Amino acid sequence: MRCILVGVKTKDKTEKELKNSLSELEGLVEALNGKTLGKLYQKKEVPDPATFIGKGKAYQLKELAEGIEADTIVFDTDLSPVQITNIENITKTRVIDRTDLILSIFSERAKTRQAKLQVELATLQHQLPRVYGQKGKALSRIGGGMKTKGAGEKLGEIKVRRIKDRISKIKKELEQIKKQRKQQRKWRSKDPNILKVALVGYTNAGKSSLLNRLTKRDTFISDQLFATLDTKTSYIVFPDTGKKVVLTDTVGFVKDMPQEIMEAFMATLEEVEEADLLLHVVDVSDENWLEKLESVEKILKKINVIDKPSIVVLNKVDKIIPSPEFLDESEEEILTGHRDSVIISTEMGWNLDKLREKIKEYSLLLKEPSYYGGE
Repeated sequence: MRCILVGVKTKDKTEKELKNSLSELEGLVEALNGKTLGKLYQKKEVPDPATFIGKGKAYQLKELAEGIEADTIVFDTDLSPVQITNIENITKTRVIDRTDLILSIFSERAKTRQAKLQVELATLQHQLPRVYGQKGKALSRIGGGMKTKGAGEKLGEIKVRRIKDRISKIKKELEQIKKQRKQQRKWRSKDPNILKVALVGYTNAGKSSLLNRLTKRDTFISDQLFATLDTKTSYIVFPDTGKKVVLTDTVGFVKDMPQEIMEAFMATLEEVEEADLLLHVVDVSDENWLEKLESVEKILKKINVIDKPSIVVLNKVDKIIPSPEFLDESEEEILTGHRDSVIISTEMGWNLDKLREKIKEYSLLLKEPSYYGGE
């Protein structure tokens, strides 16, 4: 995939936000083994309803695609069916939007039955309005006849019905999986010696690596966006207290997470809702770590878990300091003070004992049911 990235600075987006967003988009392209050959920027207060970037800019995009032999144009926003069709007609090049790109990554990475169903559901929900918006021969009426399902029924209506039927079947199957997972969690919730912990955070913050380190589990990790999609669960046991900690890794978030993905992955996010404690993992070496932390907190607020007990785990500090001797100094400089936080390096093992001690402190509070809203 040889790509051109297209970013538009609208009235509600700063230059810095546009730059950061396109940088993330480039990372998403790399996650699909694609290559970014060029970028096109456009300042437009209000997106053009026909092409988003305006007809003149669309022809510039055509010349750029031809000049560098790009085969895909990726927009850092969601496009309407009409906009995609119009831009493809002008540029003679495949056009996808940000949600298309994320769904393609999810489709490649999904391993379990649940994850595959969730990706298919999100994809179908994203496609549905596009089928409604299609024009031309694909939606021409079928003539009446003995073998047709009703004279004059549109091809588009058949497609819509098929997609809706499939969505309904997927939702039923996911509901069954949800019930099974609920039963699996039920035994844990009854045991006062088990603390349920969910790892949350921006994609590529190091959640899977941290799970491996804390539990000595062999989970796939990669320095890519959305390297893992499937929920992973493992355990820590504190012999001196008799407490057991169940840690669950969850899918990483991105800024402005597409609604289709949010809805499709609610079964995964239930692990967050059921948790007693959240470990919010942050890549502190990222210059935009604070903005990404806030983006995740907005999502946690949407699913009504922002008030849960949490520890902010500032990871990858080894990328900004040369040795653990500088940890205390870094904590004074980086930690926000009003949060329960710990600065660590999963890669180097720095401060992991400190994090374990914090988790243990929360596990000791399990003897007080009211702490977690228990009966």
